Amino acid sequence: MTTDVPRLRRLIGTPELAWLLDRVRRRMEAGQPLDGIVTLTGAGEPERAAVGRLLGRAPRPGRSLSVSLAAVDQVLRASGAGPDGLGAVVVALTGPVLPRQEVADRLARAWADAFAPLASVVAARGELADWYASLHATGLVRRLAPGPEAAAPLLARLARLLPHLPASPPRSLSTFAAEHTGDAHALDHGPLATLTLDAVRALTGTPSGDGAQARRDTWAAAGLLLDELSSQVLVLNLPGDPETATGRALDALGAVGQPAVLTLRQLVRDTPRPPGGGTAYVCENPAVVLAAADRLGPGSAPLVCLQGQPSTAALRLLTHYADAGWTFRYHGDFDWGGIRIATRLLAHVPWTPWRYTAADYRAARDAHPDTALLTGTPADASWDQGLGPALLASGRRVEEELVLDDLLADLAGVPVGG
Repeated sequence: MTTDVPRLRRLIGTPELAWLLDRVRRRMEAGQPLDGIVTLTGAGEPERAAVGRLLGRAPRPGRSLSVSLAAVDQVLRASGAGPDGLGAVVVALTGPVLPRQEVADRLARAWADAFAPLASVVAARGELADWYASLHATGLVRRLAPGPEAAAPLLARLARLLPHLPASPPRSLSTFAAEHTGDAHALDHGPLATLTLDAVRALTGTPSGDGAQARRDTWAAAGLLLDELSSQVLVLNLPGDPETATGRALDALGAVGQPAVLTLRQLVRDTPRPPGGGTAYVCENPAVVLAAADRLGPGSAPLVCLQGQPSTAALRLLTHYADAGWTFRYHGDFDWGGIRIATRLLAHVPWTPWRYTAADYRAARDAHPDTALLTGTPADASWDQGLGPALLASGRRVEEELVLDDLLADLAGVPVGG
């Protein structure tokens, strides 16, 4: 028995009966029987007339239009246009119908297949278990890829990368990407970079954060360097060691009281081996280093300068010395930007204040009452809960350059105050 599609289009495939076909199709997708009544609320005269023509009788008056599916099935079979009944007619006019549960099962299997290579990698690395669970819980992959077909190659590439992280020895991000994906720019941006960074945080414990610097720090924690030369840290009299070229350079420059600029490349590829223990001072501005070199030379205590927000190089250097038992005293500008810089450093490396408390601020402000006005959004200083309110109450900022004499006295060996 065959279905007469042209005749069916004239009989039930008109625009006025599209709602009826849609209702039947949805029932088929849900696996429901094609019986009972379907109702169209607010039906107009064209829809009423079309149903009347189909069933051979005028519909009942009212605000809604109700149609018996059994009656429609009977008409279609009796007409000879749809001898296999209403379900076959819907398929002939609107295309194959897959039950929703079957569609859901197929989709679930496709996603499971897409995740399979990554699941195998995670099974061998317990530290990724929570991260892998979060991928499913948050739907990150589904947001980055429109479906399992697009996700499968993405997750397969990720699965090839993860066994090689963290990278040892460290190397440039582009070199690593080329080695393991065939594309030097595969990790510059896009879904693969997003997922890999997310996994790196799980592997290294690096905190999440926004912006280029946070991204740079995360890659560096996994031994992947975005730019080994532009990330730098300025130091004075920081002791090194005779076993590495970087260490020998530090010792040689310290012997004559000259500052040294260390690049991330030096700190990663030729890491100095500091003597165990010791205290280094950390400042925000290069002017402190310059003054210490000019006035104290080799007599200055070890000094590290962030030059603003701590770079990846600065964080790596300080972390390395902290791991060797070194402690740090920190000073920065008395303003909201300075507090944020200090807070970011504290999230990576422990330090104690170096003349950087509310009492120190009030003393500096009293000594310099005509400093610039404080601007920007207030911030909390976790190391001294009184510092933020003191800044807010005064409304004045005090830069490091204004307290150089006090800082140099500490670097010269006079007991630290505050």
